[in-house]
Amino acid sequence: MAKKKNDEKPNTEKPRVHKDLDGFDIKINSFGEIQMSYDIEKINQFLNKTVDDKKLRNRK
Repeated sequence: MAKKKNDEKPNTEKPRVHKDLDGFDIKINSFGEIQMSYDIEKINQFLNKTVDDKKLRNRK
């Protein structure tokens, strides 16, 4: 039995992101290395500001 061809167009629409992370893009190259359009420190600052850490809630 012959396989059907997949004639669907690839999804070129960008996902919605937080306004502070607008333009963030992540790709994996042929060597398996992660390449990001933002510096990891900027991403960590964003996460520290916006995400509540359950483990640190009870600390004073």
